[in-house]
Amino acid sequence: MASTGTAGSAGHSTPQILALGEAMIEFNQRSPNAPEYLQGFGGDTSNFCIAAARQGAATGFVSAVGSDHFGRLLLDLWQREGVDTSYVRTDSGASTGVYFVSHGPSGHEFDYLRAGSAASRYAPRDLPLDAIAAAQVVHLSGISLAISVSACDAALAAIDHARANGVRVSFDTNLRLKLWPLARARAVMLEAIRQADICLPSWDDVTALTGLTGRDEIVDFLLAHGPRVVALKLGRDGAYVATPDERRVVAGHVVDAVDATGAGDCFGGAFVARLVAGDDPFAAARYANVAAALSTRGFGAVAPIPSRETVERTLAG
Repeated sequence: MASTGTAGSAGHSTPQILALGEAMIEFNQRSPNAPEYLQGFGGDTSNFCIAAARQGAATGFVSAVGSDHFGRLLLDLWQREGVDTSYVRTDSGASTGVYFVSHGPSGHEFDYLRAGSAASRYAPRDLPLDAIAAAQVVHLSGISLAISVSACDAALAAIDHARANGVRVSFDTNLRLKLWPLARARAVMLEAIRQADICLPSWDDVTALTGLTGRDEIVDFLLAHGPRVVALKLGRDGAYVATPDERRVVAGHVVDAVDATGAGDCFGGAFVARLVAGDDPFAAARYANVAAALSTRGFGAVAPIPSRETVERTLAG
């Protein structure tokens, strides 16, 4: 991997939360049949990291970007958001991933240009082991595991190193069957879930992965695999939060939603940020439900993520 170090750091102290995965540049069609596309940002673990940072957590992103304009845009984004970029490698031999969102009669359509991207070339040797050992939580997703064999190996090595150093592991299923077949996704992701402390599945993902359709049997299955906290995301209905000792539905927050892109990532970032701040899982979910709901009031995955002050004001109101 032809790589250099980061373009700089956001200047945080050691991150409490490290997220590992691929960030991408988004081009979103302004309207059906329109030739104009609005440039934005995507990538589930990047969205998660920014959401956690906006809630006041010290965060860092672990990845690679290309030595190109799009890679510099992402580094600038993270630095503006207070996300530590010390652990983002610049790969001079690969490009930054890009995707397009088009709008037609059947809804959104996604086209990805990510094969051979810088992040997909990330490997275990690139991991910032000291930072992982010093973090409180390391967060990954199904996409972190799916983009390539070397990226999957790096993600699993990060999990192993976190566990060996007493660092909690957070895992969001984010199943994308365009990236890998269900049988392989099921085998690899269930291994990751087995080693996770915090599991953040969405309903469609976890029913496909487990073949189960009952809320309690899904939670029973996940808790039996190892996580101590499960927050099953239910969209506008909130979350079903479970520990080995207690479980309950934490109701969603009602808003006039215009775009739910990235709402699950926002939930996860806010939820883990509140756990790190000392909340119990049920209080963290109540907070994260509000953050995720507020993020659906604007377009795109990143711009509408609310600040801690906005979420706290909404909770108080």
